[in-house]
Amino acid sequence: MRKLILFSFLMLSFIGFSQSEDLFEEANSAYQSGDYEVAVSKYEAILANNETSAEVYFNLGNAHYKMNHVAPSIYYYEKALQLDPTDEDIKNNIAFARNMAIDDIEEVEETGFSVWFNNFISSFSYTTWAVFAIICSVLFVSLFLFYYFSYRSLNKRLLFTGAVVFFILSLVSVIFAFQQQSYLQDNQYAIIFEEEVEVRDEPNLRGEASFELHEGTKAKVLEDFQEWSRIELSNGAQGWVISDEIKRL
Repeated sequence: MRKLILFSFLMLSFIGFSQSEDLFEEANSAYQSGDYEVAVSKYEAILANNETSAEVYFNLGNAHYKMNHVAPSIYYYEKALQLDPTDEDIKNNIAFARNMAIDDIEEVEETGFSVWFNNFISSFSYTTWAVFAIICSVLFVSLFLFYYFSYRSLNKRLLFTGAVVFFILSLVSVIFAFQQQSYLQDNQYAIIFEEEVEVRDEPNLRGEASFELHEGTKAKVLEDFQEWSRIELSNGAQGWVISDEIKRL
């Protein structure tokens, strides 16, 4: 009975993967034909099946960019960049998409070791760090086995040193993976999705708005209160916006 359940689970997983592959090909064909709305619907169907990848988000951003949808294109490029921070195509396209946004917000440059450390860890996604950890673990075990069965003292010293190095690298990669995941959880960002948003000093509609933001602007979400969210821009400006006017990354 247990084998039957496992077989059924594997078959369903295979069918789901196959369907996503077919949808991806259909979406790509629609994109190449210039039918961007159909492409968007098919890419979104893949995401609805919990089949996320940097490539799907990137192509979805491209389709929205072709239709001059500022906020969605930036949003999906950002999602792709979270999964693959080293991809140059994503970086280039998101720069083009940001040029469509109205708000030109000067970024305050941060310095210090903690900033450098977080930037270094963010250069790879937490899944990439996890893959590094697995590779280093395999190399550690392999070198340790060679060390254990080796008889020459020189070889044993070299193999033992190599095993220790890869063991340390494996631990460091695991730590970096958890650190990256924790950093993403603690630093929630969002994209303004409304054409124009009023930012207020307090989470209510009383009084005048402090300033306005427009679709496509990226902001850090500091806290939530009822239907309001307090955000911070890259220049340090803060304020409250209605939560439905933003979309979290």
